[in-house]
Amino acid sequence: QVQLVESGGGSAQAGGSLRLSCAASGRTFTSYAMGWFRQAPGKGREFVAAAGWRGRTPLYLDSVKDRFTISRDYAGNMMYLQMNSLKSEDTAIYYCAARTTSIATRSENDYRYWGQGTQVTVSS
Repeated sequence: QVQLVESGGGSAQAGGSLRLSCAASGRTFTSYAMGWFRQAPGKGREFVAAAGWRGRTPLYLDSVKDRFTISRDYAGNMMYLQMNSLKSEDTAIYYCAARTTSIATRSENDYRYWGQGTQVTVSS
């Protein structure tokens, strides 16, 4: 049974940093794309970042492009999101997601597996 489990959420001051982790189990995701999405209060879920097969250029939401970095430990079935220079508008529940193909995309409909989410709260 496939499981994605996020960790590392919490509270931070504006300008601070947090690092989210996603642990995948139940199958090997080495050759599959994985990504991060978020949902702010009262809003729909939006794409944040995604990484496909190693060597491919990651995708980012424009507003996080110079502040967030997605990375993957392909051997360990792990994915990370390093979030720097946090802003209050980054406050949301952050979800880890995985596809069953190697190409990263921005559409949540393309992702088959989802974690339960981890809360990130940024105060100004």
